[in-house]
Amino acid sequence: MDKEIVKLLIAEYQQKVMEVSFQERPYIIEDKLNYVFVGLRRVGKSYLMFQQIRHLLDAGHSKDEILYFNFEDDRIASLATEDLDRIKVCYEEMFDCKPIFFLDEIQIVDGWEKFARRLADHGYRVYITGSNAKMLSNEIATILGGRYIIQNVYPFSFKEYLTSLGIDLTDRNFIFRYRAEIIKAFDNYFRFGGLPELTHITDKRAWLSSLYQKIFFGDLLTRHQIRNDFALRVLIRKLAENVKQPTSFNRLANVVSSSGKKISTDTVIDYLGYLKESWLTFPMENICAKLAEKEANKKYYFIDNGILNLFLVDPLTSLLENQVAIQLRRLYDNAVYFYHHGIEVDFYVLEEQLAIQVCYSLQDAETRKREVGALLKMSRQIDVKKMVVITKDEEDTISEQGINIEVIPVWKWLLKQ
Repeated sequence: MDKEIVKLLIAEYQQKVMEVSFQERPYIIEDKLNYVFVGLRRVGKSYLMFQQIRHLLDAGHSKDEILYFNFEDDRIASLATEDLDRIKVCYEEMFDCKPIFFLDEIQIVDGWEKFARRLADHGYRVYITGSNAKMLSNEIATILGGRYIIQNVYPFSFKEYLTSLGIDLTDRNFIFRYRAEIIKAFDNYFRFGGLPELTHITDKRAWLSSLYQKIFFGDLLTRHQIRNDFALRVLIRKLAENVKQPTSFNRLANVVSSSGKKISTDTVIDYLGYLKESWLTFPMENICAKLAEKEANKKYYFIDNGILNLFLVDPLTSLLENQVAIQLRRLYDNAVYFYHHGIEVDFYVLEEQLAIQVCYSLQDAETRKREVGALLKMSRQIDVKKMVVITKDEEDTISEQGINIEVIPVWKWLLKQ
């Protein structure tokens, strides 16, 4: 790659990152550490990088210190490993200060890992984003050997979604002042998810469908050289239909095989791993199960309600539980479980000793008795400090056996987190 072109791009990118507008997101990035931003496609990894650039500038760093480079720029021909060092050399010929590297979609360049390791070893500050098709969390941890922090990036929380619509959450009475707008906004968020670009797109379903196809063909089929694409499609649809229930590897293999394409249990296990790596789905274990059952009989949720909704005919109850699962995953990462031992409780947060049931409505007396009874029985078998029932619209406090159970609408629960 010609050095004059590299210098032109460095200067152009420096100017560009000064002009990018973005919504501030509540991620805490330590200034003295190196990061790799990972997450679902179109979740906003590059914009989190721009946010960190702005933070460094506000902290007193010079624009000249910023070395941002977008490896997806169509003006760049195919790059070799030596081109990465040429970028560094060109910067040093242009500026007298030590650069802070922001390397966007660097996975395009074969051998990028050695360059990233060398920068970290020589004391440079580095921020990296990359496509899930070629840059997965478990691989990064191995390749970069602890030199980088992996920062998971999630779709917008409901608070972030409201902020993107211009609703002022700094007003202490915002729930009362904007209640009608909040409930209307939640219906869109609930059905179409929280991917940032989607906020102002009219045909949301078409956009989500296009994104899913990119994930399916790019992050799954191409990366893992999957030939049985029909079986993978059926598996994803089955996970979507069964999102509220624990499902075993054997059962999934039988269901997919019965659709016309034979698939082994081992292949199902591989496919489930690929879905997790691509950030399309995430698993949840039964906290009271033995090790073998913990691994073989999990629940599977989708990382965004909008993508899940592509597969559902009667979506409301599944979307409700999936929405709660996403928020708990965002807050507690892997430390969230379900409870299944004689009775079933949808979620248990170990560090908070918090038990959560998700129920669309408690108006039916039998439903109310079942959901509350499961929480009370669980509290006699495992440590529980707080019990919550999350509903679509209902709010109440239930007192049973000297225990208070909070009933709260999902939109209000999301805003309290």
